[in-house]
Amino acid sequence: MGDDATWPVVGMVGGGQLARMTQPAALALGVRLKVLAAGPDESAAQVVNSPVIADEKALADLRAFAAGCDVLTFDHEHVPPAHLQALEADGVLVRPGSEALLHAQDKGVMRTRLTELGVPCPRHRIVASPAEAAQFAAALGGDVVLKTTRGGYDGKGVWLVTSSTPPEVVEEPFRAGVPVLAEERVDYARELSAVVARSPHGQAVAYPVVESVQRDGICVEVVAPAPGLASDLAIEAQRVALTVASSLDVVGVLAVELFETTDGRLLVNELAMRPHNSGHWSIDGAVTSQFENHLRAVLDLPLGSPVARAPYTVMVNLLGGDLPDVYPAYRHVMARDPELKVHWYGKGVRPGRKVGHVTAYGSDLASLRERAWHAADYIRGDIDE
Repeated sequence: MGDDATWPVVGMVGGGQLARMTQPAALALGVRLKVLAAGPDESAAQVVNSPVIADEKALADLRAFAAGCDVLTFDHEHVPPAHLQALEADGVLVRPGSEALLHAQDKGVMRTRLTELGVPCPRHRIVASPAEAAQFAAALGGDVVLKTTRGGYDGKGVWLVTSSTPPEVVEEPFRAGVPVLAEERVDYARELSAVVARSPHGQAVAYPVVESVQRDGICVEVVAPAPGLASDLAIEAQRVALTVASSLDVVGVLAVELFETTDGRLLVNELAMRPHNSGHWSIDGAVTSQFENHLRAVLDLPLGSPVARAPYTVMVNLLGGDLPDVYPAYRHVMARDPELKVHWYGKGVRPGRKVGHVTAYGSDLASLRERAWHAADYIRGDIDE
């Protein structure tokens, strides 16, 4: 590869499975990936050379880590915004930048800015008390969803409030010490995700819009492309994602999670400025994975094609279940279906925890779904044949 000093070093803050899945892309591109992890057993720390074990919320640790990197990026949104601004003031190249990332860190900021851009969102309001939430619900004439503006993920920090919700549940969001966002409860047919990647000089690519299936606040299945999605809605979802990426000056991967309403509209639910669970299918199912394009983008390299390799790709998350030792089940799944792709995150198994995912791609959607779910259910211990 030549002199290592001439090849860029990408620093990724966070040692989770997203950083772990970025490592193969870095190896293929010939760039070095450094990871700041909270502990040596974290997913990425197991596969990246010389992981830096430090506190990702301590400015001194972030500064020391950034000193050995050409560009800094993230596998989550939990680095304090003030620390990112301090790093930028030091001259560190942070991608996405602190101003852009704030819209993925703070739901209130995100809703305000998207509304200014004319991006369709659920009706919403920042509320300071249960009484204000009740007033908002009365004005809407329906149920509301309360969200902490910072820190929520995988269904955490989200409460559905109906007329029968106990008062102590309504009060819970206000105990977190951060502003609370109240939104209308959207009557939606399904959830979609539009993933795009954008480079500093403005090149951008859009992946096929996918259907994301949620259970108990956790993504359990992704189908690419979203089956039966009207072409005009698919184009609109990609247009929204590209507009958000450009308007907020996002560098890297942006995932825009959307509701497809029962009356045929699209409403933006959430933003993520990093590789996203709804894009994991791209490792096996697209010409260029979201992880490779994230690296290409933050390094300002030409972006790769996001085109799908097959008519459909199905990704099912592997959630921990009743089997503490999943290796025998893994061997069975490999033998039963050699065309299935299984990805492990190096995590200990516990009920409901994401420990990996399986991917199947081809032309028969029903068969792909059956095969992927059979593998997930077998590894979870829900079936034994």
